Amino acid sequence: MSASRFRLLKKSVFIVKWLILSGIIGILAGSASAFFLVSLDWATQYRETHRWIIAFLPLAGFLIGCMYHYFGKEVEAGNNLLLENINRPSKIISLKMAPFVLIGTVATHLFGGSAGREGTALQMGGSLADQLTRLLSLRPRDRRLVLIAGIAAGFGSVFGTPLAGGIFALEVFLIGRIRYDALMPAFTAAIVADLTTQTWQVGHTHYHIPAVPDLSALNMLYAGIAGIAFGGGSMLFTQLTHYAGSLFKRIPFPPLRPLLGGALVAVAVFASGTTRYIGLGIPVILESFEYQLPPYDFLLKILFTAVTLGAAFKGGEVTPLFFIGATLGNALSWFLPLPVGLLAGMGFVAVFAGAANTPLACIVLAIELFGSECGGYVAIACILAYLCSGHRGIYSSQLIGQHKHPFNRRVAK
Repeated sequence: MSASRFRLLKKSVFIVKWLILSGIIGILAGSASAFFLVSLDWATQYRETHRWIIAFLPLAGFLIGCMYHYFGKEVEAGNNLLLENINRPSKIISLKMAPFVLIGTVATHLFGGSAGREGTALQMGGSLADQLTRLLSLRPRDRRLVLIAGIAAGFGSVFGTPLAGGIFALEVFLIGRIRYDALMPAFTAAIVADLTTQTWQVGHTHYHIPAVPDLSALNMLYAGIAGIAFGGGSMLFTQLTHYAGSLFKRIPFPPLRPLLGGALVAVAVFASGTTRYIGLGIPVILESFEYQLPPYDFLLKILFTAVTLGAAFKGGEVTPLFFIGATLGNALSWFLPLPVGLLAGMGFVAVFAGAANTPLACIVLAIELFGSECGGYVAIACILAYLCSGHRGIYSSQLIGQHKHPFNRRVAK
């Protein structure tokens, strides 16, 4: 066989192999996301019609803490465990990660915690995908691609944004660099997962920016100012969440941490008389695109979420970041002469871009969710939020592949 034919055969084997593996991962992750989204919708509706259940949030937190303390210590690190195994492959992730995070997240939302859903989807997708490593005796190099595909499938299916899901998985584990050999596994898994969720007839929230003005020099300046503010919002959320986590870790018995955190959140909910700042907060996010809201909404959501996640409740950071960004953008409409819906949409993705250090994924996320008309504005906002948010993000296991600023040339190995 000639060298050229041998190379062609190797390429063909690679393509077929990863189409099959990524397809399997997409079906598994998409089905898990569909079940999770239905469960989460039920939990949210039940909580809103039976608000007395929020009084039991401390007990729910204690039980979640006990579940992880006694039976799930090896998967307690969650998303950071996935990133660690992409950067430095070690022991195969236990399959128990998927049911544990599913139960923990649904319970968190049912009883009134402020958390998201992407963390659950990523952990379910990653842990399900990693079982193929053992089943097929995959090499460490292939295992990295499997985990990336699992993350892409989880993200793409839980938000209905497969392109952003693929880019997010390529971008999230190494700040400043993208792993191009994982392009096909990531995008194939994300697209198949999204199609699988649709096949299960599970829908997603639709967002709309009512008006997008032409991109002029003055409007670019306003977008840049907003982007800097969104970067500040990212830093505030990240710092407060990490700080809350460090405070709760001073409690020596881990199950007591969510018990105390749950008590604080429950008292705050009943004292404020509103459930506006718990759960996913989708209704408030939708409101932020239509008319001006109280300018303190984003601050209260940061506090509720920092306590919830810092106390080790389960869920994710992304949907709360959507809420924080959309309401921060809404608050900026009091000062910046851009449409309130556009500023909300810019903040929706830009605060997430700064906190997760994934600007490219967030630009594509905005285009998938809102349409291409807002592309220039969200690109400015996401890039500046990313540059202004520092290197510490919501995922502590991210490595620095290349620093954000050219004056710092030190590169992580």
